[in-house]
Amino acid sequence: MKKILCFAHRGASGHEPENTLPAVEKAIVLGADWVEVDVYAVEGELIVIHDERLERTTNGSGYVMEKSLGYLRSLDAGKGQKIPTLRELFDLADCRIGVNVELKGPDTAALTISLIDQYIKDRGWHGDQFIVSSFNQRELAKVKELAPHLRAGVIVGGMHRRYSPFATRHAVYSVHPRMDLVNAGFVERAHRRGLRVFVYTVNDPRDIAKMAAMGVDGVFTDFPERIRSLRSLDPIR
Repeated sequence: MKKILCFAHRGASGHEPENTLPAVEKAIVLGADWVEVDVYAVEGELIVIHDERLERTTNGSGYVMEKSLGYLRSLDAGKGQKIPTLRELFDLADCRIGVNVELKGPDTAALTISLIDQYIKDRGWHGDQFIVSSFNQRELAKVKELAPHLRAGVIVGGMHRRYSPFATRHAVYSVHPRMDLVNAGFVERAHRRGLRVFVYTVNDPRDIAKMAAMGVDGVFTDFPERIRSLRSLDPIR
């Protein structure tokens, strides 16, 4: 069975509140290769949260983009944790794990690239320890315009044949399809185009094994230990 990379989805979110610092630390402890987190830009700061609204993951209410940074940072994101900034997350990770930053909100590309470049230049990180991904192809195009050296991943949730022209035009590194869109033909075509295939969100061990048998390069999971338990080869990076 092919060895696949483990992306801890919003951190080890099966164990700790999603997109929090404890979820990232748990992912590291459980041996994930990468952690995937989501960002919005608020008052020039990148904050780590998935939903456009606050109710599901915090004790706040309303739209993230309509709130002040101070208000957002005052909320409980689970078990008493604050919504972290991306800077705080990078500091915690401290080169111990790759970071896939998913751009959720508008105007996140430039801020994300600026922060990544700062950590590469001043904090000992390497460019291949980052992937910047998004459903929003406009933001992803900005990433490749501003930082063609960084890895970019196009996320595919539907109409999956449409990712190919964008991926070719912008020389993206990877395609991140929803699990139900993936079959052996999808993987083969992506690989022919030089793309890595990282599939979301795969939690059932039977599905993890199925994805590995299809030849995918990695999966996003809430439970990193379930991938580690199936591994038989050295990690690919």
